[in-house]
Amino acid sequence: QVQLVESGGGLVQAGGSLRLSCVASGSIFSLNVMGWYRQAPGKQRELVASITSGGSKYYIDSVKGRFTISRDNPKITVYLQMNSLKPEDTAVYYCNVREVGGRSYTYWGQGTQVTVSA
Repeated sequence: QVQLVESGGGLVQAGGSLRLSCVASGSIFSLNVMGWYRQAPGKQRELVASITSGGSKYYIDSVKGRFTISRDNPKITVYLQMNSLKPEDTAVYYCNVREVGGRSYTYWGQGTQVTVSA
């Protein structure tokens, strides 16, 4: 059974930084995409950043130049370094792993709260 455990959320002032981590346990197909989504109150969940097992990255426009996604394949871990945080980054951040091939399952973490004060 695959589990994703996130950590690193918290309260920070605008302009500050946080680093989110997500560790996966269990068996995940080697070809996969790991990503971070976020959901603010009253809004739809949106993809913030993703990284393939080959290292290709995607960022939503609003975080380009501020956030950096990375992964450690042997540890099945994905990170999100968030710099120059803004109040509009406040949301619950969810880790996501999507298998590309194999059983093609998608897994979600439980979410971690990020709050940026003005």
